[in-house]
Amino acid sequence: MLSLVIPDDYPAVMAAGKAYRDLTAAHAVAYYDSLPGTEETLIERIRDFEVVINIRSSSKFTERVFASCPKLKLLSLWGTGTDNVDLAAASRHGVTVTNTPGVAAVSIAEHSLMLTLAVARKIIGLHNRTVAGEWAKGQSIQLHGKTLGIIGLGAIGRQFARLGQGIGMKVVAWTMHPNPALGFDLVDLGDLLRTSDVVSVHLRQSPQTVGFLGRDQLAMMKPGAILINTARGPIVDEAALIGALQSGHLAGAGLDVFDMEPLPKGHPLTQCETAVLTPHCAGVTPEVLEAGLALSIENVFSFLSGTPQNVVNG
Repeated sequence: MLSLVIPDDYPAVMAAGKAYRDLTAAHAVAYYDSLPGTEETLIERIRDFEVVINIRSSSKFTERVFASCPKLKLLSLWGTGTDNVDLAAASRHGVTVTNTPGVAAVSIAEHSLMLTLAVARKIIGLHNRTVAGEWAKGQSIQLHGKTLGIIGLGAIGRQFARLGQGIGMKVVAWTMHPNPALGFDLVDLGDLLRTSDVVSVHLRQSPQTVGFLGRDQLAMMKPGAILINTARGPIVDEAALIGALQSGHLAGAGLDVFDMEPLPKGHPLTQCETAVLTPHCAGVTPEVLEAGLALSIENVFSFLSGTPQNVVNG
């Protein structure tokens, strides 16, 4: 019998899915619809199991967690991000880590486009003033003919680049692994920052990408440009971004991710009228949820059959 636990399904998404019902029909599953909250609680929930399906990135799989769970053989992540997992520690303790690449690409790209349009068209402010009885026809930004700079050409970056082209934007890109066959105009990072009217971040968070866009890089951006981040908050220096918004150097920012999540009440970003903020929900649609949860379970069965797929720690 498969020894499997889901330690952190809150807010609950797994239990409502068809893939989960199929899994529980075949195997006994230990299931928690609350966050562990502490490392000790996470260890307590998973130490007796061979397989963990991880739902929330707030659950941190550290060296201590792996060392305390000698039975653990597979950590199946729902989602593509691995910044909540010490991958080297997992390998040292013989734990295979898998993820669900690509399933949210369309949804996150659509969300990136929505944020871009919302900032450029000043939708939040216009909506609020219209509801308040005003009729304020403020100036907005037309995107057709403007330049969209994509940082990172993974599945999401490529999808958003295509959407940008679809509304008539010129697309340039910078990526860590340049490949002309991707079909986009690849440029130096500095050139991208200096020439793009919209810069959109699509990198994975890693030690190499934390603070990737800092004060100097934001200062290089074209005056009046827009920054979009649907990747991870720490990739952009948050304090430097707030300064660039407050000074008016940037026309605005569309952000789905932050250094601290949930975003604390009264955070300086919430005081920036040119920022459009959403609660790390770009990839949360019924289609993405079902596909991602199904793939996280499929990864379990592939591992058990001896043909692991979507392995992220070698």
